[in-house]
Amino acid sequence: MEFKIYKRGQGYYTRLYSALVCFGIIVVGCYVLYGKLQVIENIWVKTLVPAGVCAVLGLLVFWLVNRASIADFMISAEGEIKKVSWSSRREIVASTVVVICVVTLMAALLYFTDMAFQLLFRYVVKIY
Repeated sequence: MEFKIYKRGQGYYTRLYSALVCFGIIVVGCYVLYGKLQVIENIWVKTLVPAGVCAVLGLLVFWLVNRASIADFMISAEGEIKKVSWSSRREIVASTVVVICVVTLMAALLYFTDMAFQLLFRYVVKIY
């Protein structure tokens, strides 16, 4: 297992943030492990085991992020994201307003349809 940075400078932010998110998940998991190990009397075991797990998994994440196949995928993904034409703020606000209006209209339509069926079925049940 080799610990060197593959294609330094390419896909930097994608690999950095992917590694940071993975390491954050590892840290939370090790904190939970530390909490579970509080029943053990030996202070060395309950502190060094989570720290060791965190260190080993952190090195594993570093190795995986710099592995050739994974790094090439992240580099190409970052390149594709740079090609995306993002909507303007005005377009996003207009689209959001349309979605909220349609959802509200559909909710009202479903509410009144439900009320109509309730009245119909109450009327049918009273007859029979």
